[in-house]
Amino acid sequence: MAINNFTLTRTADGFILKADGRVALAHSEKEPALYMGTGEARIAMHHGNFDIEDELRELCPLSRAEIGADGVSVRFFSDGGRWGATMRVSIEQGRLALRFSEESLASTATHGADEGRRVRIRFPAESREHVYGCGEQFSYFDLRGRRFPLWTSEQGVGRNKSTRVTHEADLNDHAGGDYWWTFFPQPTFASSEGYWLHADTSAYSVFDFRRARAHELYFWELPSELLIGQAETMPALLEDLSAYFGRQPALPEWTYRGVILGIQGGTEVCETKLRAAQTAGVPVAGIWAQDWEGINITSFGQRLRWNWVWNADRYPGLDRAVARWKSEGTRFLVYANCYVGRGWSLCEEAAARGYLVKKPSGEDYYVDFGEFYAGIIDLTNPQAFDWFAGELSKNILEFGASGWMADFGEYLPTDAVLYDGTPALLAHNLWPALWARCNAEAVKKAHAEKEALFFMRAGFTGSQRWCPMMWAGDQNVDWSNDDGLPSAVRSALGLAMCGHGLHHSDIGGYTTLYGMHRTKELFMRWAEHAAFSPLMRTHEGNRPKDNWQFDSDAETLAHLGRMARVHATLADYLRAAVAENAARGMPVMRPLFLAYPEDERAWTCDDEYLLGPDMLVAPVMTEGAHSRVVRFPRGEWLDFWSGARAWAAELPGDLELAAPLGAPPVFIRAGSPWKATFIAARAAADR
Repeated sequence: MAINNFTLTRTADGFILKADGRVALAHSEKEPALYMGTGEARIAMHHGNFDIEDELRELCPLSRAEIGADGVSVRFFSDGGRWGATMRVSIEQGRLALRFSEESLASTATHGADEGRRVRIRFPAESREHVYGCGEQFSYFDLRGRRFPLWTSEQGVGRNKSTRVTHEADLNDHAGGDYWWTFFPQPTFASSEGYWLHADTSAYSVFDFRRARAHELYFWELPSELLIGQAETMPALLEDLSAYFGRQPALPEWTYRGVILGIQGGTEVCETKLRAAQTAGVPVAGIWAQDWEGINITSFGQRLRWNWVWNADRYPGLDRAVARWKSEGTRFLVYANCYVGRGWSLCEEAAARGYLVKKPSGEDYYVDFGEFYAGIIDLTNPQAFDWFAGELSKNILEFGASGWMADFGEYLPTDAVLYDGTPALLAHNLWPALWARCNAEAVKKAHAEKEALFFMRAGFTGSQRWCPMMWAGDQNVDWSNDDGLPSAVRSALGLAMCGHGLHHSDIGGYTTLYGMHRTKELFMRWAEHAAFSPLMRTHEGNRPKDNWQFDSDAETLAHLGRMARVHATLADYLRAAVAENAARGMPVMRPLFLAYPEDERAWTCDDEYLLGPDMLVAPVMTEGAHSRVVRFPRGEWLDFWSGARAWAAELPGDLELAAPLGAPPVFIRAGSPWKATFIAARAAADR
C-alpha cells in the first residue's frame, strides 16, 4: 500500500506529521524531534576490529519549530539560534521522504574544524512494537529494547562479553566483539506497526530501540533524507522495501544440484575427495577451493596468499580439471577479496598504476591483516574499479571457474585518502556495497549473469542490488547463541527484513580458536539446517585439522549425502521461492509472522522459519538434543519425513517432538501444491 497523502499540522508548541493517518513524526518543545551538536571521534582499527569512542561536545535540542508557508517544510532551531535545520516533506513513489538541510547560522562559525556533526532524531514508537533489521544482526532478531551501533567490521569472536571465548579473543587480539558487531550494518528498520524507515547516510549511526514511546536515531552527520514506507501487511511492507533497495536475481541452475564442497590442498586432493563423496551418494554441485591462489601460514591458522591468480604450483593442471568437472556437472569456485597482498603481482600492478588507497602522506596504504600486509584497491577511482573488475573476470570466470567467495570489505581505515575525495569516515560503511558492485561488474564483463555466483559476508545499503547471495561470515565452530549455529539462522531472518532474501552459512562454522573444535554432531546438525536453505556449502574452517570434516568418517559422509539429496530434490520448490524473492522480495527463509501475523509468538520466534510458503523448519541447535519444542502455526502440518499429521488446530501452539540425527523437525503444509516434490525429496533421502 503506497502512501497517498500526508498532513503537517501545527500544535501549541510544535507539529504532528501524519502519513495516511499514522503519526510519522511529532515535535514539541518538551519532546523535540531533532537534536544537533558536535563530537570528536576516536577510532582505532586492529585487524578489522574497531574501538570507537565518541566524545560528545554538545547535543542541543532544536526545540523550536516553524511550519513554512508552503505547508511542506519545517524550520527547526535551538534556543539562542546556535543550531538550525530545515526539513522538507514530500511523497515520492508512494513513500514519505523527509529531506534535511542544515541552516547556515552565523554562530555556527564557532564550531571547531576538527569537530564532527552529531544529530539525534526521535520517532514515535508503540510499547507493543516489534522492530527488525539494522542489517545482519546475529544475537537478536527482534531489536526492541536494545541499541545497535551501525559500523561494518569483523563480527567479533564469540560476540558476548560474558563468555570465556570472547574474553580470550579480547585479550589476545581485541577481537571479542559485542552483540551489535556485524559485517553488514544498514540504517534501516521494519516495524510490526506496518512501516519501514531508512536513513540515507553512510555515517556511523546508532539506532536505539530501548524506549517504550520513542525510537532514537543518532548519526555522525545530518542525513540527507529519511525515507518511510507503509503497508497494511508485512509481506507488502517487505515488497515495498525490497523494491526500493533492489532484489537479488535468480540463482544459476547448477546451484540446485547438491552441495558445494569446501576443499583445499591441490587439484589431486579435490579430485580424490570429489570422487569419494560421489561414491558415497553425495550430489555435488561444486567444489570450492579457496586456496587456489596459494597459502600463507600464520598463528591464526592457514591463510591465503591474496593474489587472485591461479597458482599452478599448488594446483597443477587445474585448468584441465575445471573443464572436466564442469562437463560432468560439477562447477569449480574460488576465493577473492577486495585487497591485494603486498609483494604479489596484482598488488604490484595496482601500485604501479596508482590504484591503491592512499595514506594522508600520499603513500600507498598497506593494512595489517595479521602477519602480512595488503593494499586496498581504490574503488572510488573509476579506472581502478574497472581494472579490478576486469582482473576478477579474467582470472576467475575466463579461467573457467563458475563463482567465488567475495570476502571482506570491512577494513577501510578511517584516515585513508580516496580518489574521489569522499572522507574515509563516510566511505567506510559504503565500501562493502562498492565491492559488491565491483564483483557484479566482473560477472557482467564475462557475460556470465546466468552462470556465475559470488557470495559475500559484508554489506551495506545497496548490497541488495549487486550481491546475489550472502553468507553469514565466520561463525564459531560451536553451538553458542551469539556466534554459533543459532546465530547463522537468526542472521538470515534479520537480513531478510532489510531486503536481502538469499542467505546461507558455512556448514559447521569457521572460527576454530581458544580450544574450540568442530564436532561430528555439530557438522551433522548444521548440514541438516543447510539442506533447508537456499544453498549448501561446507567449509574446513581456519584450522582444518582441528575440525570434523564432511569426510571424516563414513557415517558423516552418508549423512551429508542424505541431506544433499533432499536439497537437490527440492530444487523446483527452492527455485520457485528464489523467483518469488526476485519478483516480490519475499525471502526464501522467512520469519513466521510474514505468513502468520495473528500469532504473537511468531513476532519473536528466531529459532525456526518458513522455507518458502509451505515448509516449516525447526533446526536442532542444542548440543546433545534428541528432541525440541516446535512452534506450529495454525492449520494442518504434516511431518516431512513420515507424511504423518504432526499438528492440526485452528490456533498456533507448541509441541515437543523427537529430532533424531538425519530427521530434523521439518513439516509441510497440508494441501500444498508441492506435495509431489516433498514426497520425492523424502524418498531421495533414503536412496
